[in-house]
Amino acid sequence: MKKVFALGVAVGLMSLSACNNTPREQAADNIEANAEAVADNLEEAADNVTNEAAEANLENAAEAVRATGENQAEDMRTHDADTNLKNGI
Repeated sequence: MKKVFALGVAVGLMSLSACNNTPREQAADNIEANAEAVADNLEEAADNVTNEAAEANLENAAEAVRATGENQAEDMRTHDADTNLKNGI
């Protein structure tokens, strides 16, 4: 059920992002939606394990995926498209 919900949210976000957004903004929105879907899947897996340490590791991984997605999306939104800031060029 969570996967269906996450997919629905992702599709909804993509359709909303198509309205008056630049391609960079659309790409950033897609990054966030994909990271959220992966994080949701990790949390669902955490709910299905019996080992508390494994559950905690999966939940931590989900939070890390969300943070990485947010950072990558913000990077996409704020950096000049004509520069390659990650490589220092």
